[in-house]
Amino acid sequence: MGFSIALIVFSLLLMLLVLMHKGKGGGLSDMFGGGMQSSVGGSSVAERNLDRITVVVGLLWIACIVVLALLMKLDN
Repeated sequence: MGFSIALIVFSLLLMLLVLMHKGKGGGLSDMFGGGMQSSVGGSSVAERNLDRITVVVGLLWIACIVVLALLMKLDN
């Protein structure tokens, strides 16, 4: 039960993080103002950190799927 809840939380968090990424044009992030250039000097550091967080959450999401699959296999 706990891994199912964790999978739902990681899924929602992963969707949010992907939508926060800077768009390359024509995507959802342009719809919400992500395509506008900002004059903030530290934006590259923020983008790198966002990339790292997205990768970590993605790996945790995959790990939850694997654990749930193993638990389902052991129940049968």
